[in-house]
Amino acid sequence: MSAPKRPQPRPGVLAIDPYVPGKSKAPGVARVFKLSSNETPLGASPKTIAAYQSVAEHLEDYPDGSATALREAIGRAFGLDPNRIVCGAGSDDLLNLIADAYLSDGDEAIHTTHGFLVYPIATLGSGATPIVAAEKNYTADVDAILAAVSERTKVIFLANPNNPTGTYVPFDEVKRLHRALPPHVLLVLDAAYAEYVRRNDYEAGIELVATSENVVMCRTFSKIYGLAAVRLGWLYGPEHVVEAINRIRGPFNVNSAAQAAGIAAIQDTAHTETARAHNDKWLPWLTDEIRKLGLEVTPSIANFVLVHFPESKGRTAEDADAFLTKRGLLLRRVHAYKLPNALRMTVGSEEANRLVVAALADFLGGKEPGRT
Repeated sequence: MSAPKRPQPRPGVLAIDPYVPGKSKAPGVARVFKLSSNETPLGASPKTIAAYQSVAEHLEDYPDGSATALREAIGRAFGLDPNRIVCGAGSDDLLNLIADAYLSDGDEAIHTTHGFLVYPIATLGSGATPIVAAEKNYTADVDAILAAVSERTKVIFLANPNNPTGTYVPFDEVKRLHRALPPHVLLVLDAAYAEYVRRNDYEAGIELVATSENVVMCRTFSKIYGLAAVRLGWLYGPEHVVEAINRIRGPFNVNSAAQAAGIAAIQDTAHTETARAHNDKWLPWLTDEIRKLGLEVTPSIANFVLVHFPESKGRTAEDADAFLTKRGLLLRRVHAYKLPNALRMTVGSEEANRLVVAALADFLGGKEPGRT
C-alpha cells in the first residue's frame, strides 16, 4: 500500500457533514425577518451592551483565562460552586471539549434521531462512532437510549429541551435514564433552552449533577440573554470532569467582552423575565394560529416551533420556505435533522409572528408573494 501524497485527516473527519447555520439573507427583499436561528427578538439588555462596550478601552489586555468573575456570577445566580463551572465559547465549544476529553477511537456516543447536529460532529471529530437512538413523537425515548448502550458507549448527549423539535424529557425520566447507566458513561444534559421552560416536571440538570459523578449540564448565553454574537456558554459538572475539561480547553477560550457581557446579562433579571414573558405569550399563539391553518405543529416548550408540511406538490416545506423567503421571512430548513418536510420557526417580534402566519395563510391559499 503506497504512502499518501498529502496530509490526511484522522478517520471520521471527512464523514462529518459541516454544520450549516440558518440563512440570514433574502436577495431582492428590502426588509428581512430572521427567524431561522433561535435568536431572541428582544436582543441583549442595555446593561449588557454597555458592559460589552466598556471592554473596548482595554483590548490590549488578555482576558481572565479562568473567567473567575463570570463563574462567580453564574454561581450566585444558580446557587452553584464556581469551582465546578467551566465557561466556553458557546456551549458548542464545551460539547466538543467533552468529546475530546472522553471519546477516542472505537468508542461510541449516543444521541437521538433529531438531536442537535453538533453531537455527531463532535463525536466523529474525536474518532468515535455516533449511535442514533430512535425517538417517539419527536421526543427522546429513554428506553431506546438504554437499548443503544453497549460496552463501547462512553457518552450520551441529550438535548433537553431538544432542538429543533422543542420537545422535552421529564425529570423523572432523565433520572431513570441515569440510574440505568453504567457509572463510567457520561450523561451530557444540554439545557440551552432551559430559561424558557415553564413545566413543573422539568429540571435542567443541576440537581442531578450535584448528586452524581457522571452527569454534566451545558448552558448557553446565546438564547434568552441575547449574546449569540459573542459566543458564550457554561458547563456545570463533577470536579473530576471540570479538571479534565480545564486541562484541554484553550487558555483564553472566552474573550473579555463576552465575560463582561455575560456577567451583566445574568444579573439583569428584569430583562430576562421580559424575554420569558414575550415567549410565554407568542409561543402558544403561533402554535394555535398555525394549527388553525391545517398544519401540524410539534408541541414546544422552547422559543421556537417545528411546523410540518404535506408532501403534496406546491405545499411542501421546500415550497413554503421559498414562498416565505420572497416575503423576507426566513425560517429554518431542517432536512439535515432528518425532517425534510418541516420548517423551524423562532418566536419573533409581534410583527414578525403575525407576518409569518398571514404569509402561511396566503401560501396555503395559493396567493403569490407580494399579492393581496
